[in-house]
Amino acid sequence: MAEDDLLWQHLRDLPAFRALLRAVEARFYRDLLPLEEPVLDVGCGDGHFASLALPIPLAAGIDPAADMLAEARSRGAYRLLARSYGDALPFASGRFATVISNSVLEHIPAVEPVVAEIGRVLRPGGRFIFCVPGDRFAELLFFSTMLRRLGAEGAARAYERYFNRISRHHHCDGVEIWGERLHQAGLEMLDSFAYFSRRAHHALDLGHYLGLPSLVARKLFGRWILVPARWNLALTERALRSRFEEPRPAAGAYLFFVARKN
Repeated sequence: MAEDDLLWQHLRDLPAFRALLRAVEARFYRDLLPLEEPVLDVGCGDGHFASLALPIPLAAGIDPAADMLAEARSRGAYRLLARSYGDALPFASGRFATVISNSVLEHIPAVEPVVAEIGRVLRPGGRFIFCVPGDRFAELLFFSTMLRRLGAEGAARAYERYFNRISRHHHCDGVEIWGERLHQAGLEMLDSFAYFSRRAHHALDLGHYLGLPSLVARKLFGRWILVPARWNLALTERALRSRFEEPRPAAGAYLFFVARKN
């Protein structure tokens, strides 16, 4: 198997459910290469995603978590890292040709000022590329689907609220709402599409619970995967390969956006 296989690269470092989602998203970024530079990553976290999804170090990454920035620095995925919140970016207006933000904006309670700041630091014609859980995120979860099939609507809704709470989601909105947010920030939506089918999302939901051993490994040893070898991960890879390679669904749990500053 090719060394640049995105699913395998993520599986050897991350719990299976997260590896599947991030590998799918990385494929979409690869399809947009080359990104016009300089590039800013808003909510860069530990830098793992950018180090695999994008071939060269980005100009800058920001995140409010100091421990995440320390890990990102060790990966060499950014030329500059700054500790900052998204609603007060420490950069001049028009500084960047591209801004990316991968599964970050849903975690920010007041997201409109962040989108406005992204619009400010983009140069005219610059692109903002991001992805978020969409308005069908909750209903496509495995357990909410099963509960509804059993006629337990109240339990299904309770599970959806629980899952969004543990995922720290403040926004799971549709294309129209995000389009309005972009418009208010002086950005024009160029493209949007759904991804992560019901079948893939079921794997993510179940994977949160099946991945508990990975959480223990992370707490005890600082690594999600203790034995990142193909023989150890072969069954997991085989189970997830078709979900990774599936075409874009008509309805998906997540949304991917490309916008441009007017």
